[in-house]
Amino acid sequence: MKKLFIISNESISLQGGKFYCDNIDLKSTPEGLNKKFEVNLLARKSKKKRTHEIKIKKIKIFNNIFSYISSMLSALKDEEAKYLIISISPYTFIMSLLIRLLGRKPIVYLRSDGYSEYKAIVGKIGPIIYHFMFSITATISNLISCRNYILRGKKGKIISPSQLDSIWLRKSKKIEIKNFKLLYVGRIRIEKGIYSLTNLIKSKKDIFLTIVGAEKNSLYKINQNNIKILPTQKNKNKLIKYYDDHNILILPSFTEGHPMVLLEALARRRPVVIFDEIKHVIGDKKGIFVSKRNFLSFLSTLNNIKKNYKKIQKDMKKNKLPTNKEFIEKFVKFINDFN
Repeated sequence: MKKLFIISNESISLQGGKFYCDNIDLKSTPEGLNKKFEVNLLARKSKKKRTHEIKIKKIKIFNNIFSYISSMLSALKDEEAKYLIISISPYTFIMSLLIRLLGRKPIVYLRSDGYSEYKAIVGKIGPIIYHFMFSITATISNLISCRNYILRGKKGKIISPSQLDSIWLRKSKKIEIKNFKLLYVGRIRIEKGIYSLTNLIKSKKDIFLTIVGAEKNSLYKINQNNIKILPTQKNKNKLIKYYDDHNILILPSFTEGHPMVLLEALARRRPVVIFDEIKHVIGDKKGIFVSKRNFLSFLSTLNNIKKNYKKIQKDMKKNKLPTNKEFIEKFVKFINDFN
């Protein structure tokens, strides 16, 4: 079986001899690809405890860039191996340069728009930093992305990520919409827009928000009576219950490529509210509504959903949603297609 080295900027923790991450994609994608390749996952070491156990045998985590490079040099001795880099960051950018300098061509998988992401995190200089890394990486790599616009005119293959399986696609629980019971599933980060959302609904007594995505041993500056914060949920059935017990999913991100939570909400027949910055994620999907990032527009969007809830759910049944099995099969094909 051919080796596949996956290089990630995500943080992984070692707990009781097992490896854990918070990003579910960093768990499911290597596990899925491991059925067709001998996957070796390389990532940064986390001091914090993480949530999802990564069930592959060969994982290495590093304290610093020097140990990362040392391990990469050893991996590059295998002339038959493939090298998959997930997202562009200073760490992975250096790895892509190293791989190319030593005669290999990396495969870079872009899951979101780095220009918008870096602007949200760093400010005005963020897109300049990302443009420098992206321009060089795109020249020396084979690209895979979940959206055409993320490639910025560069040649690459397009894929539709998904975590959906037969359990997600089971009949959903019926629910009426009296009060607004909103759900946010994701990490509590500035670029995810969660703080913007909490400010939007501050002191609104008829709007309740549940956040599922708190990292272990982390503190958050969110203290509002209408907001409940829960840890990242690794149990699929419990996560599905969160969707079923709420009536609307909110995706407040400033940047998104192909959000998994959107597909999960649509699978559970729960309408989704997003904001202008990421309206490109709608595509041909039914049940997604765009609001401006102010309370009057947001409330109007919620009320429109409430008024037409049953019709919206009926329309959502027409959605053709990608599955994780289809995603992995296509990913394997793309990796094998690259020389």
